[in-house]
Amino acid sequence: MAERLQKILSQWGIASRREAEVMIQAGQVQINGAIAQLGDKADPHADTIWVNGQPLSPSQRPQTHYLLLHKPLNVLSTCKDPRNRPTVIDLLPRALQQGQGLHPVGRLDAESTGALLITNDGQLTCALTHPRYHVPKTYQVVVKGQPSHASLRQWRQGIVLSGRKTLPCQVTVQANSSPRSTQLQIVLEEGRNRQIRRVAEQLGHPVQSLHRTAIGPITLGSLSPGQHRALTSAEVNQLKQFTAIAQVAPP
Repeated sequence: MAERLQKILSQWGIASRREAEVMIQAGQVQINGAIAQLGDKADPHADTIWVNGQPLSPSQRPQTHYLLLHKPLNVLSTCKDPRNRPTVIDLLPRALQQGQGLHPVGRLDAESTGALLITNDGQLTCALTHPRYHVPKTYQVVVKGQPSHASLRQWRQGIVLSGRKTLPCQVTVQANSSPRSTQLQIVLEEGRNRQIRRVAEQLGHPVQSLHRTAIGPITLGSLSPGQHRALTSAEVNQLKQFTAIAQVAPP
Protein backbone atom coordinates (compact mmCIF):
# COMPACT_ATOMS: atom_id res chain seq x y z
CA MET A 1 0.00 0.00 0.00
CA ALA A 2 1.37 3.40 -1.01
CA GLU A 3 2.09 5.78 1.88
CA ARG A 4 3.70 9.18 2.20
CA LEU A 5 7.46 8.90 1.90
CA GLN A 6 8.24 10.63 5.20
CA LYS A 7 5.94 8.17 6.97
CA ILE A 8 7.81 5.22 5.45
CA LEU A 9 11.19 6.62 6.47
CA SER A 10 9.89 7.15 9.99
CA GLN A 11 8.47 3.63 10.26
CA TRP A 12 11.71 2.16 8.96
CA GLY A 13 13.63 4.02 11.67
CA ILE A 14 15.57 6.14 9.15
CA ALA A 15 14.49 9.47 10.61
CA SER A 16 11.61 11.20 12.33
CA ARG A 17 8.88 12.52 10.03
CA ARG A 18 10.20 16.06 10.29
CA GLU A 19 13.78 14.92 9.66
CA ALA A 20 12.54 12.86 6.70
CA GLU A 21 10.84 15.93 5.22
CA VAL A 22 14.14 17.82 5.42
CA MET A 23 15.95 14.90 3.72
CA ILE A 24 13.36 14.78 0.94
CA GLN A 25 13.59 18.54 0.37
CA ALA A 26 17.40 18.24 0.26
CA GLY A 27 17.16 15.68 -2.57
CA GLN A 28 18.55 12.82 -0.47
CA VAL A 29 15.71 10.43 -1.29
CA GLN A 30 14.85 8.80 -4.64
CA ILE A 31 11.87 6.74 -5.80
CA ASN A 32 12.40 4.46 -8.81
CA GLY A 33 15.46 6.45 -9.86
CA ALA A 34 13.82 9.89 -9.64
CA ILE A 35 14.49 12.44 -6.92
CA ALA A 36 11.53 12.41 -4.56
CA GLN A 37 9.42 15.47 -3.83
CA LEU A 38 7.69 16.33 -0.58
CA GLY A 39 4.21 14.78 -0.71
CA ASP A 40 5.27 11.82 -2.87
CA LYS A 41 3.91 8.39 -1.98
CA ALA A 42 5.49 4.99 -2.43
CA ASP A 43 4.94 1.31 -1.74
CA PRO A 44 8.11 -0.21 -0.24
CA HIS A 45 7.11 -3.63 -1.59
CA ALA A 46 6.64 -2.39 -5.17
CA ASP A 47 8.84 0.72 -5.52
CA THR A 48 12.61 1.13 -5.22
CA ILE A 49 13.48 3.70 -2.56
CA TRP A 50 17.01 5.02 -2.10
CA VAL A 51 18.21 7.12 0.85
CA ASN A 52 21.60 8.80 0.55
CA GLY A 53 22.59 6.37 -2.18
CA GLN A 54 21.54 3.26 -0.25
CA PRO A 55 18.51 1.12 -1.17
CA LEU A 56 15.75 0.74 1.40
CA SER A 57 14.53 -2.83 1.76
CA PRO A 58 11.36 -4.02 3.53
CA SER A 59 13.62 -6.48 5.36
CA GLN A 60 15.24 -3.50 7.11
CA ARG A 61 12.00 -2.51 8.77
CA PRO A 62 12.34 -2.76 12.57
CA GLN A 63 10.28 -5.21 14.58
CA THR A 64 6.83 -3.84 15.28
CA HIS A 65 6.39 -2.69 18.87
CA TYR A 66 3.21 -1.97 20.82
CA LEU A 67 3.82 -0.33 24.20
CA LEU A 68 1.63 1.12 26.93
CA LEU A 69 3.30 3.92 28.92
CA HIS A 70 2.19 5.66 32.10
CA LYS A 71 3.09 9.23 31.20
CA PRO A 72 4.24 11.27 34.21
CA LEU A 73 3.77 14.99 34.78
CA ASN A 74 5.91 17.45 32.80
CA VAL A 75 6.92 14.94 30.12
CA LEU A 76 6.11 15.79 26.51
CA SER A 77 4.15 13.43 24.25
CA THR A 78 6.54 13.79 21.34
CA CYS A 79 9.65 12.11 19.96
CA LYS A 80 12.05 15.05 20.26
CA ASP A 81 11.96 18.52 21.75
CA PRO A 82 14.09 21.40 20.40
CA ARG A 83 14.45 22.73 23.96
CA ASN A 84 15.65 19.32 25.22
CA ARG A 85 12.74 18.90 27.60
CA PRO A 86 12.01 15.27 28.59
CA THR A 87 9.85 13.31 26.17
CA VAL A 88 8.01 10.00 26.40
CA ILE A 89 10.63 8.39 24.12
CA ASP A 90 13.31 9.31 26.68
CA LEU A 91 11.52 7.02 29.16
CA LEU A 92 12.10 3.95 26.99
CA PRO A 93 15.19 1.70 27.03
CA ARG A 94 18.03 3.13 24.93
CA ALA A 95 17.71 0.28 22.40
CA LEU A 96 14.18 1.49 21.57
CA GLN A 97 14.92 5.20 21.42
CA GLN A 98 16.62 5.26 18.02
CA GLY A 99 16.21 3.41 14.76
CA GLN A 100 12.86 1.87 15.65
CA GLY A 101 10.47 4.56 14.39
CA LEU A 102 8.57 4.57 17.69
CA HIS A 103 6.16 7.43 18.26
CA PRO A 104 3.31 8.27 20.67
CA VAL A 105 -0.22 7.58 19.46
CA GLY A 106 -1.90 10.96 19.97
CA ARG A 107 -0.92 13.21 22.84
CA LEU A 108 -1.38 14.03 26.47
CA ASP A 109 -0.35 17.58 27.38
CA ALA A 110 2.60 18.05 29.73
CA GLU A 111 0.35 18.69 32.76
CA SER A 112 -1.65 15.49 32.21
CA THR A 113 -0.76 11.93 33.17
CA GLY A 114 -1.76 8.40 32.36
CA ALA A 115 -2.18 5.94 29.52
CA LEU A 116 -0.29 6.60 26.29
CA LEU A 117 0.29 4.10 23.51
CA ILE A 118 3.65 4.06 21.73
CA THR A 119 4.19 2.09 18.53
CA ASN A 120 5.84 2.04 15.11
CA ASP A 121 2.72 0.62 13.45
CA GLY A 122 1.67 3.60 11.35
CA GLN A 123 -1.55 1.98 10.16
CA LEU A 124 -2.76 1.40 13.71
CA THR A 125 -1.72 4.92 14.71
CA CYS A 126 -3.80 6.35 11.88
CA ALA A 127 -6.85 4.30 12.87
CA LEU A 128 -6.58 5.21 16.56
CA THR A 129 -6.09 8.94 15.98
CA HIS A 130 -8.32 9.66 12.97
CA PRO A 131 -11.29 11.72 14.21
CA ARG A 132 -13.87 9.83 12.15
CA TYR A 133 -13.25 6.57 14.04
CA HIS A 134 -14.27 7.87 17.52
CA VAL A 135 -11.98 5.72 19.65
CA PRO A 136 -13.15 6.24 23.28
CA LYS A 137 -10.66 7.41 25.89
CA THR A 138 -11.41 7.40 29.62
CA TYR A 139 -10.16 10.07 32.03
CA GLN A 140 -10.25 10.75 35.75
CA VAL A 141 -10.52 14.53 36.08
CA VAL A 142 -10.63 16.78 39.14
CA VAL A 143 -12.18 20.21 38.54
CA LYS A 144 -12.48 23.19 40.83
CA GLY A 145 -15.81 23.64 42.62
CA GLN A 146 -19.02 21.75 42.01
CA PRO A 147 -20.46 21.88 38.47
CA SER A 148 -24.23 22.28 38.44
CA HIS A 149 -26.54 19.75 36.83
CA ALA A 150 -27.05 22.24 33.99
CA SER A 151 -23.29 22.56 33.42
CA LEU A 152 -22.84 18.79 33.42
CA ARG A 153 -25.71 18.43 30.97
CA GLN A 154 -24.07 21.00 28.68
CA TRP A 155 -20.78 19.13 28.89
CA ARG A 156 -22.43 15.83 28.02
CA GLN A 157 -24.35 17.30 25.08
CA GLY A 158 -21.43 19.24 23.63
CA ILE A 159 -19.80 22.67 23.97
CA VAL A 160 -18.78 25.00 21.14
CA LEU A 161 -14.98 25.31 20.98
CA SER A 162 -13.37 27.43 18.26
CA GLY A 163 -16.66 27.58 16.36
CA ARG A 164 -17.32 23.83 16.38
CA LYS A 165 -19.38 21.83 18.85
CA THR A 166 -17.74 18.94 20.68
CA LEU A 167 -19.23 15.47 20.32
CA PRO A 168 -21.51 14.16 23.08
CA CYS A 169 -19.54 12.48 25.85
CA GLN A 170 -20.02 10.65 29.13
CA VAL A 171 -19.47 12.72 32.30
CA THR A 172 -20.01 10.98 35.64
CA VAL A 173 -19.56 12.53 39.09
CA GLN A 174 -17.47 10.28 41.36
CA ALA A 175 -18.39 9.56 44.97
CA ASN A 176 -15.18 10.98 46.49
CA SER A 177 -15.83 14.57 45.40
CA SER A 178 -15.64 17.42 47.94
CA PRO A 179 -17.16 20.93 48.29
CA ARG A 180 -14.00 22.54 46.87
CA SER A 181 -13.47 20.15 43.98
CA THR A 182 -15.31 17.50 42.00
CA GLN A 183 -13.88 14.29 40.61
CA LEU A 184 -15.32 13.27 37.26
CA GLN A 185 -14.97 10.29 34.99
CA ILE A 186 -15.09 11.48 31.40
CA VAL A 187 -15.22 9.30 28.29
CA LEU A 188 -14.45 11.13 25.05
CA GLU A 189 -14.75 9.87 21.49
CA GLU A 190 -12.69 12.69 20.02
CA GLY A 191 -9.38 14.27 20.94
CA ARG A 192 -9.29 17.97 20.15
CA ASN A 193 -6.40 20.00 21.55
CA ARG A 194 -6.70 20.30 25.36
CA GLN A 195 -10.42 19.63 24.95
CA ILE A 196 -11.28 18.68 28.54
CA ARG A 197 -9.35 21.62 29.97
CA ARG A 198 -10.95 24.10 27.57
CA VAL A 199 -14.50 22.87 28.20
CA ALA A 200 -13.99 22.89 31.98
CA GLU A 201 -12.58 26.42 31.84
CA GLN A 202 -15.50 27.60 29.71
CA LEU A 203 -17.96 26.16 32.23
CA GLY A 204 -16.18 27.94 35.09
CA HIS A 205 -14.61 24.85 36.69
CA PRO A 206 -10.89 24.74 35.75
CA VAL A 207 -9.14 21.38 35.72
CA GLN A 208 -6.93 20.68 38.74
CA SER A 209 -5.70 17.28 37.56
CA LEU A 210 -6.26 15.11 34.49
CA HIS A 211 -5.36 11.43 34.28
CA ARG A 212 -6.14 9.05 31.40
CA THR A 213 -6.97 5.53 32.51
CA ALA A 214 -7.93 3.78 29.26
CA ILE A 215 -7.60 3.97 25.48
CA GLY A 216 -10.31 1.92 23.86
CA PRO A 217 -10.11 -1.54 25.49
CA ILE A 218 -6.59 -1.00 26.89
CA THR A 219 -6.49 0.04 30.56
CA LEU A 220 -3.57 1.51 32.51
CA GLY A 221 -4.03 -0.83 35.47
CA SER A 222 -1.27 -0.75 38.10
CA LEU A 223 1.49 0.58 35.83
CA SER A 224 3.54 3.17 37.75
CA PRO A 225 4.38 6.66 36.41
CA GLY A 226 7.28 6.48 33.95
CA GLN A 227 6.94 2.74 33.48
CA HIS A 228 5.89 0.97 30.31
CA ARG A 229 5.01 -2.54 29.25
CA ALA A 230 4.52 -4.35 25.99
CA LEU A 231 0.94 -5.01 25.02
CA THR A 232 0.02 -8.66 24.95
CA SER A 233 -0.87 -10.26 21.64
CA ALA A 234 -4.48 -10.41 22.84
CA GLU A 235 -4.45 -6.65 23.53
CA VAL A 236 -2.95 -5.90 20.12
CA ASN A 237 -5.64 -8.03 18.52
CA GLN A 238 -8.27 -6.20 20.58
CA LEU A 239 -7.03 -2.85 19.28
CA LYS A 240 -6.93 -4.05 15.70
CA GLN A 241 -10.40 -5.57 15.96
CA PHE A 242 -11.65 -2.42 17.65
CA THR A 243 -10.35 -0.18 14.87
CA ALA A 244 -11.53 -2.59 12.19
CA ILE A 245 -15.05 -2.33 13.64
CA ALA A 246 -14.69 1.45 13.81
CA GLN A 247 -13.51 1.70 10.21
CA VAL A 248 -16.66 0.12 8.80
CA ALA A 249 -18.92 2.36 10.89
CA PRO A 250 -20.39 5.36 9.04
CA PRO A 251 -18.32 8.57 9.52
